Amino acid sequence: MASLREIRRKIKSVKSTQQITKAMKMVAAARMRRAQTAILSSRPFAVKMDAAIRDLALMEVAADLKAGREVQIHPFFDPRGDEKPALVLITADKGLCGAFNANLIRASIDWLRRHDGKPVSVAAVGKKGRDFLHRFRSGPQILTELVGIFPKVAYVHAELLGKTVIDAYLDGRVSRVSVIYNEFKSVATQKVVETQLLPIPVPTGDHERAGEGFSFEPGREKLLEALLPRYVKAQLYRFLLESQAAELAARMSAMDAASKNAGDLIEGLTLRLNRQRQAIITREIAELVGGAEALAS
Repeated sequence: MASLREIRRKIKSVKSTQQITKAMKMVAAARMRRAQTAILSSRPFAVKMDAAIRDLALMEVAADLKAGREVQIHPFFDPRGDEKPALVLITADKGLCGAFNANLIRASIDWLRRHDGKPVSVAAVGKKGRDFLHRFRSGPQILTELVGIFPKVAYVHAELLGKTVIDAYLDGRVSRVSVIYNEFKSVATQKVVETQLLPIPVPTGDHERAGEGFSFEPGREKLLEALLPRYVKAQLYRFLLESQAAELAARMSAMDAASKNAGDLIEGLTLRLNRQRQAIITREIAELVGGAEALAS
């Protein structure tokens, strides 16, 4: 049986841990509000960019069909095989965020197993993903590493990541690029998402009416060529922001649960301390009464 001193020491240790978890929860909550604001600010741009790319691609499809040519929009739209797959894995830089990183790593393991035997390339974002990939037995080729960027993600990080991915795709080093990240749904819900970044699916729609009422200078092709790299980088920026908000939400929930568990543990230890003190006092009283009775007799 633990002594009173040991129980008091345990209570003090758990209270110190509880203070840390509460502080981490407050910090994560404050940062998450800023992350949510960043997501809401970036979504209108992403929606408009997606609509512009879709409209321009439809115009290219319509022009090729009218001219009787084979549809060729841009290399970013060219269907390619899956011989040289690439993965952009977005994880956190730190732990203490529940199953956030574990779920992402589990999804990446499934992706790597599906492409076993192929020359796989990976772009690692976040220390947890980078460390996992360096330990992975098959040893995929690392295109680039971005660590220490959370929770202060900026568009420059998406530009650096996008440039590496685009160069590898255009050079033929990779034939398909997928992204695995955590999508922010709510404070209590984060969803692991696997999506294809490149090649971009050819849009479908009304080709006949595409481009009505529009004229382009210097030309539609040049505009599309200038917008597509920005489109890819904008998508990556959105994925980074989603992952950042999801990580902070997961950390806030994990620290809240840890604080509650610490409170329950403190309550149990305090009850145990009081019972043991009561037992000691009762035993001492019984010894005193017994000694008094022995003297009286």
